[in-house]
Amino acid sequence: MRIVAIANQKGGVGKTTTALNLSACLAAKGCRVLLIDLDPQANATSGLGIAQEEEGSLYPCLVGDAQPQSVIRSTRLPNLSIIRSHQELAGCEVELAQTGHHLTRLRDVLHPLRYTGHFDYVIMDCPPSLGVLMTGALAAADELLVPIQCEYFGLEGLSKIVQIVQQIRESGANPNLALEGIVMTMFDSRMNLSQQVVNDVRGYFEGVVYQTIIPRTIRLGEAPSFGKAIIEYDPSGKGAQAYTSLAEEFLARHGAPAAVASAA
Repeated sequence: MRIVAIANQKGGVGKTTTALNLSACLAAKGCRVLLIDLDPQANATSGLGIAQEEEGSLYPCLVGDAQPQSVIRSTRLPNLSIIRSHQELAGCEVELAQTGHHLTRLRDVLHPLRYTGHFDYVIMDCPPSLGVLMTGALAAADELLVPIQCEYFGLEGLSKIVQIVQQIRESGANPNLALEGIVMTMFDSRMNLSQQVVNDVRGYFEGVVYQTIIPRTIRLGEAPSFGKAIIEYDPSGKGAQAYTSLAEEFLARHGAPAAVASAA
């Protein structure tokens, strides 16, 4: 099982869109995926058409003794499970910050999942901030996937997240945290700037940036309002094709899980 944090402290970069749709596309290919919504805004939760109930987030696990298995829920998509979010996680930030182990608490909570054999990938949608939940996710993850939009300010956000990764490593909380990949999002083929940003990022992070580029499309923006992943909402559209391609590239980097490989 691999734990993947999808994070960028800058909002509006396609982070939740990527977490939700990459999870759905991996599940469609036979991978057993657990999507954890760590953002108190709960956009990944509502984006799958799931209600934000008062119970069901990681809150009781992080501040109490509840086990993560108790808050895992199935979704209508085969192979995809979720731990929902709720606004109570915002209060969790304050409570965890007052403890002496806030940086490693999430890692400890998720550790038992590694031995259940239930999931191939755990994908965490992190809040767009530098708070306890995001840094805790980086301490718990095996690797980090960073979505950045194809705009100038995306480059600034990328440099900051790279600094945070280095700090997490040096702190000893997660010395093996890997920058697994960078996904370019919101690409507009009509703008020269979009291609320039892609070229700049690929030049600086050679071999890290995914070849798949996520386009800016109306359908990708519409799908969450219908509570659907893009492969449900517009399965033949450019957005679905892009995220399917991203999932394939992701699996090519990691090696397909045994169940997926045997079915191929």
